[in-house]
Amino acid sequence: MIVACDRCGRQNRVPVERLAQEGRCGACHAPLGPRAKPIDVDAADFDAIVGAVKVPILVDFWAAWCAPCRMAAPEVEKTAAAMAGKSVVLKVNTELQPALASRFHVQGIPHFVVLRDGAVVTQQSGLVPSARMTEWLEAASRRS
Repeated sequence: MIVACDRCGRQNRVPVERLAQEGRCGACHAPLGPRAKPIDVDAADFDAIVGAVKVPILVDFWAAWCAPCRMAAPEVEKTAAAMAGKSVVLKVNTELQPALASRFHVQGIPHFVVLRDGAVVTQQSGLVPSARMTEWLEAASRRS
């Protein structure tokens, strides 16, 4: 994944397995914190991240035309910021990635899936607050 440095703007390649870890900018050596924002993914990025990341992953299946999805977006962003370093948050546009949505039997959106070690821990459709998403991720963290 490519991450821009907040200090100098340089684009840094971050291995997917380190998305939840601290790093340093290759140019100015400023800290690059763990991903604190949702990551828009396609099927290839999704599979690479799910296969490599060792922390729980929250996946938000959404579409641009969906009003509840637009209402959920700030809650998803809040969850990503609150759980930075402890989880990774992915966004899957169901219009662009229908096969990925089908893989998880998404029938309605927004639809949330929590994964741990590639396995589904929790799934739920509908609008939920950030606090609930955080609870899901914390519960997934406690699973061994």
